[in-house]
Amino acid sequence: MSLVIYDTLRRDKVAFEPREPGQVSIYVCGPTVQAEAHVGHGRLAVVTDVLRRYLAWSGLDVTFVQNVTDIDDKIILRARREKVDPAVISTRYTRMWNATMDRLGVLAPDIQPLATGHLLEMHGLIAELIEQDKAYAVDGDVFFRVRTFEGYGKLSGRRIDDMQQGEDVVDADRKEDPLDFAMWKSAKPGEPSWPSPWGDGRPGWHIECSAMAAKHLGEGFDIHCGGLDLVFPHHENEIAQHEAAHGGTFARHWVHNGMVRMGEEKMSKSIGNVVSLSEAVEEWGVGPLRLWYLSAAHRSPLTFDTERLRDAAAAHQRLTTFLRSARRAADGAVADESAAQQHRDVFRAAMDDDLNAPQAVAALHELVSAGNDRLAAAEKGDDAARAEVAGLGDALVDMGDGVFGLGLEEALADAAALERQLEPLVGQLLDQRRQARADKDFAAADRIRDQLASAGVVVEDRPDGPRWYVGAAAPE
Repeated sequence: MSLVIYDTLRRDKVAFEPREPGQVSIYVCGPTVQAEAHVGHGRLAVVTDVLRRYLAWSGLDVTFVQNVTDIDDKIILRARREKVDPAVISTRYTRMWNATMDRLGVLAPDIQPLATGHLLEMHGLIAELIEQDKAYAVDGDVFFRVRTFEGYGKLSGRRIDDMQQGEDVVDADRKEDPLDFAMWKSAKPGEPSWPSPWGDGRPGWHIECSAMAAKHLGEGFDIHCGGLDLVFPHHENEIAQHEAAHGGTFARHWVHNGMVRMGEEKMSKSIGNVVSLSEAVEEWGVGPLRLWYLSAAHRSPLTFDTERLRDAAAAHQRLTTFLRSARRAADGAVADESAAQQHRDVFRAAMDDDLNAPQAVAALHELVSAGNDRLAAAEKGDDAARAEVAGLGDALVDMGDGVFGLGLEEALADAAALERQLEPLVGQLLDQRRQARADKDFAAADRIRDQLASAGVVVEDRPDGPRWYVGAAAPE
């Protein structure tokens, strides 16, 4: 394939070449399950889902791994507040995360490893580093010797001598160097712990992904994804641990997405400026929300803005409206696949250019414009036009649903089911409107149309009479 993608490690766009021809391995840093997912989490989920879908759409066999951090200081703190076992918290919010991802149209991971299920792999990696004198134990804690890894800082572009070395470093009195970080934390009263060669304790955050990624994808897997906020120290430390122990390359490519902002601040639970992802899906719908996530380049910040969400809802409505019209006009015609080829080419070129989703979405709208130009002829029975709009409709679904997960087919199916329920009521109102127009009471006719529109029912006046359908009106 000809995908060129921005690699954080190389600080440039580079040609993507998988480790094994025809196969792609992807690791994504997943949630720390201590609260409900927010809209910021949704951006990473959608960006990586689209990357995965596009690679599969391009003919590659993708193995997608996303971990769950099911033990962490924040999980323990919440468990204390609720007076329950930390496993209750992690289980609850893992289930909620998976349910929300399903609602957002995100494909389930091929593998979803839990941190607590990979302690032996973590122990093995830590033991190797201790044996090589690149880590050391202090009273049950184990720290990584940062200065033993010459490449430290290569992902984030930081110089090791410029990093924090002040007196406020956590465990500074126990570390040989303030830069060293914990890989294993000794047990504390009232906290969950597991046995290890260095005493009972629990893993540090960074060791988890180093161990799990290598376990399930092997050394030098293709793509490691995450938010830009994870570049340092989390991803920097992942690289250091693995490559210090084994040499070689931990991950071949590093792909990071920009943060979602509320005003000038990053959306974050710690700040408290979060919007529930499940509530956003409920309010805006899957397709509009995903189009909003795709409205900016994946490496750029994205501001939560209801006006832009309204624009995304209108854009999704335009796509579904054309698809509905195309299916009706085609009426079973054999699709002319060549009609959409130039739009596919533009779409692919945009996605091959560092997953340029805004341009790829624009290609879908160009396809719709071309289709709308042929709809009138198709509706009059022109066989060539019917075949063309059938091909354009199929291509829209292939790219819009297959790559972007916009749920166009599902939206039409849901609307059709609702239309069957509403048909008696809407038919009665349209009869009243028809009579009002015959009586030249245009104000009454307009009121009926406005009432239907406020309920999400779109009425199109056509030469052969009104046509109506259920739209996807944006919330007030």
